[in-house]
Amino acid sequence: MFAIVEIAGLQYKVEQDQKLFVNRLKGDKGAKVSFDKVLLTVNGTTTIGAPAVNGITVDAEILDHVKADKVIVFKKKRRKGYEKKNGHRQSLTQIQITGITGFDNKKEEKKAAPKAKKAAASEDAPVAKKTTKKSDSETAE
Repeated sequence: MFAIVEIAGLQYKVEQDQKLFVNRLKGDKGAKVSFDKVLLTVNGTTTIGAPAVNGITVDAEILDHVKADKVIVFKKKRRKGYEKKNGHRQSLTQIQITGITGFDNKKEEKKAAPKAKKAAASEDAPVAKKTTKKSDSETAE
């Protein structure tokens, strides 16, 4: 069972008990966070959201706030005497996925939907016949 969830503007494939680094989140160490923008879930069957799957949430716990490795940004123009050196360290949050919840609700909705379709199909509705128009080339022959 896994889900694709949008966290802080980026999409991640997550499973239960998985640890991952995401862009800095608000919250203290040990706090519980929940993400409700789930784009896809796979639990025996695949459910694709348009744009998000309703009723499914991904729960996580903040383990730590860290900084990534330093990235050196070096700019130079040849023969001009221009050199610029900068560094950047991205702020990250390490989270652990504690669970993906809401699958029970989806099963109940799927069971209720076929009953409604059967009731609508049992009503007598007029059936329109499909007619085709002959083109000029067929009528000329």
